[in-house]
Amino acid sequence: MAAGRERRTAAETFMARLRMHWHRARVGLRRSAVDYFRGDGSDWVALAGLLVTVPLICSATMANSVWFSPAALVLPIVAGGLLLRPASLLGLYAAAATALIVESVQLGPYTEGPSRVTPGVVLVVAACGFFGLLIAQFRSRVGVPWRRGGTMLFDLRERIRVQSKLPQLPHGWHREMALRPAGGQSFSGDFVVAARTNGGRTLEAVLTDVSGKGMDAGSRALLLSGAFGGLLGSLPPHAFLPAANGYLLRQDWDEGFATSIHLVLDLDSGDYELYSAGHPPGLQLSAGSGRWEEKAAEGPLLGVYDGAQFDPVKGSLRPGDVLMLFTDGLVETSDRDIVEGIDRLTGEADRYVAGGFHGAAWHLIEAVAKDVNDDRALLLISREGPTTTAAAR
Repeated sequence: MAAGRERRTAAETFMARLRMHWHRARVGLRRSAVDYFRGDGSDWVALAGLLVTVPLICSATMANSVWFSPAALVLPIVAGGLLLRPASLLGLYAAAATALIVESVQLGPYTEGPSRVTPGVVLVVAACGFFGLLIAQFRSRVGVPWRRGGTMLFDLRERIRVQSKLPQLPHGWHREMALRPAGGQSFSGDFVVAARTNGGRTLEAVLTDVSGKGMDAGSRALLLSGAFGGLLGSLPPHAFLPAANGYLLRQDWDEGFATSIHLVLDLDSGDYELYSAGHPPGLQLSAGSGRWEEKAAEGPLLGVYDGAQFDPVKGSLRPGDVLMLFTDGLVETSDRDIVEGIDRLTGEADRYVAGGFHGAAWHLIEAVAKDVNDDRALLLISREGPTTTAAAR
């Protein structure tokens, strides 16, 4: 019996060790895979896989060159340009060149028949290898492998979207924002940062239009949105635009100016102040008269000169009133001046008065500036009256 217990103990110990080793191997493989797809791990796995495909393609070509052309060697070369580092890529190229030599020897001279290694095949494979090496060197110099590049762009886009999210407002207030980048891109030079300050009794929102458009302005918009979000609420309202102007000047960008409009709204009384830095005026709809009024504050562009002064314009939102803030891409084009664009915008906006402007921001951009090759942004703030609340419901 003692011998039987010893055998069972030994078997259990062996199985425990086996399970432990299997667990370690599985965890190590998972970590290697995660590091590889994040761009932090070695590329030896990809290199080994591609090196295996080279003799497979070579063997298939020698077996049936009609169905498996010698030019098929460009497949691992193109994949290597996306997956491998430059040093590993040279090893793959050496294997591909060796395969071409073997194929040319086994298939015979190209003058003796079709489906052989011709000078054109060699040039195509060499050209693909050259461009693959250029791409790999560029990735290596930038420090962002292709596996991480798409993720980084997605993260940047989502960060701008999260920073542009408007805070919830108390009952009786409605807010919405729509953003449309130029050319259908995912990045825009227009952005919004907003926060409730003063114990939640004040809404501060900043709509900014960075010089440039689309992808070109996206990186600057991301940097400025983070900086402006940190300044918002940390400074008195009258000090925000001067601080933002100083920050832009310190960046010393070649194309570093921006326009911005800063709304400071008292959610209890409806009184507000608008500070502008070279931005198009805000538009207020008065529920009593049914007319739109421009709210134009004075102030120069951000990032032009130091010591700029920004004088606010004041107003008040009564029940049923609406305030629209927008960027110039919505109202100004090469064949339409800003006055005509504002008239068209207010004319379209009148259609949403009865419904309380719920869901109107996106539709207004669609109606007024659908095919404009510029970034467009629209921010709507409305104070709901009894009529608009019932219509929204």
